[in-house]
Amino acid sequence: MKTTKIFVDCHVFDGNFQGTTTYLKGLYSELLKDKTKQFYFGASNTTFLETIFGTHENLTYVSYKAKSKFYRLLFDIPRIIKENKIDFAHFQYVVPPIKACKYIVTIHDVLFLDFPEYFPLAYRKKNKLLFKTSAERSDVVLSVSEYSKQQIQKHFGIETVTLTPNSIDSIYFEEYDKEAVKKQVSEKFKATNYFVYVSRWEPRKNHDRLLKAFVENEYYKTRSLVFVGGKAIGNKAYDNYYASLPQEIKAAVFSFNKVNYQDLLLLVRGADLSIYPSIAEGFGIPPLESLAAKVPTICSNTTAMADFQFFGNCLFNPLDLEDLKNKIEIGLKDTQIEQKRNQMKAKFTWQFAAEQFKKAIS
Repeated sequence: MKTTKIFVDCHVFDGNFQGTTTYLKGLYSELLKDKTKQFYFGASNTTFLETIFGTHENLTYVSYKAKSKFYRLLFDIPRIIKENKIDFAHFQYVVPPIKACKYIVTIHDVLFLDFPEYFPLAYRKKNKLLFKTSAERSDVVLSVSEYSKQQIQKHFGIETVTLTPNSIDSIYFEEYDKEAVKKQVSEKFKATNYFVYVSRWEPRKNHDRLLKAFVENEYYKTRSLVFVGGKAIGNKAYDNYYASLPQEIKAAVFSFNKVNYQDLLLLVRGADLSIYPSIAEGFGIPPLESLAAKVPTICSNTTAMADFQFFGNCLFNPLDLEDLKNKIEIGLKDTQIEQKRNQMKAKFTWQFAAEQFKKAIS
């Protein structure tokens, strides 16, 4: 049987952890079990990449010569494809302009077209062109939720989009000592009895409304609010509101822009409540990760997250401040975490995503 050679652009692992890194880690950890396929993972820091995926007979790490995305797409990747006689090359959102083999592209969302008010005009114009062209030039188009699939078909006129839904890293399901973790977080990050929100910073991520709920319900008197995620697009509403707060309240608000994977896991596990108030998502992995870790979790009910029906009474309208306030109280008293966790675990698996991927390329 002929071995299928698949190249994967893993440059996202050279930056902060985000949805695309979680997706690639979960999907390819499962696909690597298929020994009829030879994989080539490309990144600038292949040493770090190896700590994520490990050593496998059917996996070769290839280094990019430059960190520039233009050099990577124009020169590095075509060179790697040619040298290794690659059959398929897999990219996130954008494919190289020169086509040297069959292309696979995963477009996680087109939220900038659905919610233009949250994105700069230049960003919208550039990415509409890049994403649409990439989808049209690819042999296989993938997405991660039914919502994103429908929007890609609507905006780009792409008929065949294969669903490879996100799932949760198995490490989040592992048992741990809650009190020991909380002590570690207190010592390392100075945060105690805290709510956590894991997400990069953009206006649509709704950090400002969560901060208002935290302040208006006076949680700052006994609790902390922890934001974890890198800066992407500035949120002036949050900045202005935060600046207006007295020092007493600011002291209870923590923001960690860059944390490693172990610290991220620690901060999720140590939380009394995980809150995910994002207004629009192509999928929304963090609330699933916190639920997997048995952390009480409340989640927005819009866009792709409307599919998370197992959250039940812990879903809320992210544009309704009072609903958010009420659901925080409900989430803190949630007694059905184990039941919700089991329903989620049955619904989302990397095995399913990997099977859909293999069907698409065959």
